[in-house]
Amino acid sequence: MNTGAQPLTSEARTALLAQANMLRPELHRYCARLMGSTFEGEDVVQDALVRAMAALQDLHEAPALRPWLFRIAHNRALDLLRSRQTRTAEPIEAASDVADAATPDPTEALMRREAVEAAISRFLELGVSQRSIVILKDVLGEPLSEIAALLDLSVDAVKGHLARGRAQLRHVNPQAALASDARPTSAAVAHYVELFNQRDWDGLRALLADDVKLVQASHPARAGRAQVGAFFTTYAKIDAVRLVPAWLEGQEVIAVFENGAGASVSYLMWLEWSGDQISFIHDYRYARYVVAEARVAFTEDPPA
Repeated sequence: MNTGAQPLTSEARTALLAQANMLRPELHRYCARLMGSTFEGEDVVQDALVRAMAALQDLHEAPALRPWLFRIAHNRALDLLRSRQTRTAEPIEAASDVADAATPDPTEALMRREAVEAAISRFLELGVSQRSIVILKDVLGEPLSEIAALLDLSVDAVKGHLARGRAQLRHVNPQAALASDARPTSAAVAHYVELFNQRDWDGLRALLADDVKLVQASHPARAGRAQVGAFFTTYAKIDAVRLVPAWLEGQEVIAVFENGAGASVSYLMWLEWSGDQISFIHDYRYARYVVAEARVAFTEDPPA
């Protein structure tokens, strides 16, 4: 070990973090499916980037950024999944003949399309190893050799998990509910949306708990009625923003539309409540990739 090596310069760390932020959408595609939740996936991405930032302080040379970040995110997701203790490890079966060509055959292409189009929550039906490998191969298009390196498996083991995961995903996909996930809007969210769309910022501030918190991706968290109240001051300067109550993965959310976006949701918010006061605001204005593959269901028509 070269004990005389110098840590990375601040300029090098800044450049790596800028590159890391560009990988956020891809990291989210992986983590959301691994966790089976759009929002939990984003939590893992943010946590992984914080851990990466801390680790860079001690590195003496720049890592191969993409695999390094994916490993950090993968390990963090596994920690959270293990804490749930909902599954045991599944055995590795003999490898099937899985193609790994740059141009897949029609069957391979169909399997990849099915994985991309599957609802994020469907991936929870797969064991963790199957889930990771199907996402990496069929959603993100990673080569088998790189998946094996990331997960510390042999290529044959990766092929075995991939074949089993694909078969399981094809089995559960037709069982996914076809009906809308929308439910009646809660009175609290309906009131929040109404005040926002009327630009009643003082009315919204009155809903905030004294210890309310606000989280926005890539921005420092805010806490307390005064700091979080400034959140509405920012929105007061933005024209043509309209909120609509919605549901995503069984959770009540708020869809944000900008500039007459029609049926296209710009990004999402969701609120946590303590009684009739807001205790937490999650605003995804700076993480718009979160909504890219989300299947948002509306209890009313989105703005025209």
